[in-house]
Amino acid sequence: MDNTVIPAGTIVVGLDGSPSADRALDWAIDHARRERRQLTLVHGLEPMHERAEALAMLDRARLHCLEVAPDLAVHVALWMADPRVALLDLGHSAATVVVGSHGRGPVSSVLLGSVGLSVTRHAPCPVVVVRPQHPGAVRNGVLVAADERSRPVVEFAYRQASLRDLPLTIVRTTDDELAVAEAVAGLAEKFPEVRSRTAAGDLTAGSRHLDLLVVGPGEGGVVNHAECPVAVVPIGVAGSPA
Repeated sequence: MDNTVIPAGTIVVGLDGSPSADRALDWAIDHARRERRQLTLVHGLEPMHERAEALAMLDRARLHCLEVAPDLAVHVALWMADPRVALLDLGHSAATVVVGSHGRGPVSSVLLGSVGLSVTRHAPCPVVVVRPQHPGAVRNGVLVAADERSRPVVEFAYRQASLRDLPLTIVRTTDDELAVAEAVAGLAEKFPEVRSRTAAGDLTAGSRHLDLLVVGPGEGGVVNHAECPVAVVPIGVAGSPA
């Protein structure tokens, strides 16, 4: 890693210069501003790849942040390691890790898609995979999958709906209605500004019309099929800020 000191609680975004990573960067900038957190731009550079090119890519990303969010504190980290190692390591102190869904950019690295899938399975913090969206599609807010273990997942979704002033739909992924009731208990009172409803349905069928889909680690497979950004929240992570 370079000598940059990365603060705890930052929003970490993985970059490789691809269009997918550019979308992830814009999502991460917006998320960091809403969460009132700092942003860290990260690239994992494998052996034999060009360090100067990687640094130039990160500098372009930093300048983009300065242009669109001049009030945002931005850090840059170049890791001489597999991107998965960099993002998982930083995930121990990050508030959220953000990655694109696919692509190689000008800077050679492991495909960001495979990196994202690995990080969603193993990261200790929430991971957002920014999937391509359909321009002009009507958005219906945040959708979260709820089951007997999903209290942290549902709380994360409530917080995102609150930060973005969006409605929340809670989809039951278990027949245990009592477990779902326990998962959502008290959250409507904690986030009274969020308009929420409970429904049954497929997690990805309507994703084209969502702003954000929130799932637990057991539903990580939807990352491959969703048509909106997907947040994968590990069990044990609270929805409130650190």
